[in-house]
Amino acid sequence: MKVVFHVDELGMIREARHDIEHILLSEPNADIVLLMNGEAIQGYLLPRVIKFMKEYPNITYQACHHSMRTFHVRSKQMHEQVDIIESGVIGLVELQEKGYSYIKC
Repeated sequence: MKVVFHVDELGMIREARHDIEHILLSEPNADIVLLMNGEAIQGYLLPRVIKFMKEYPNITYQACHHSMRTFHVRSKQMHEQVDIIESGVIGLVELQEKGYSYIKC
């Protein structure tokens, strides 16, 4: 199972975390990507999100560089597990072309 979770609102990060946890309960080997862009990009700086990333190191975490510039988030502020991609929208398209199911949170 391959799934990309797309979060672009800060208030939806919690929902994404819960949905990811539920998938991993039934599909522990699922290939999961959490891609954040828009205002949600700031979520990668939150202690509870950093804790989540440490608890689930096998998830791929992606951050949109365009959104980082818009919301004044610098690369050096990001946790080491976060992959910075140039465009979240293009990243979503590429993942779907590779067979990832898209879930908007």
